[in-house]
Amino acid sequence: MIRNFNAVIIKEGNWYIAQCLEVDVASQGVSESEAMENLNDALKLHFTPPIATVLPSVRQFELDIAA
Repeated sequence: MIRNFNAVIIKEGNWYIAQCLEVDVASQGVSESEAMENLNDALKLHFTPPIATVLPSVRQFELDIAA
């Protein structure tokens, strides 16, 4: 399935950061085009269903948070 997404690109130092507006995924590159290519790869990984090879151990824990 092909879907359209929007991205913003900003320059931080020597890096270009590409961030998808619809999904909380971002990537970086030394050029705008590299940042977009890396964002494309990151989004493909994000939407790839996980395949568990080892069953995880789920644990519940308490945390005292000073408010």
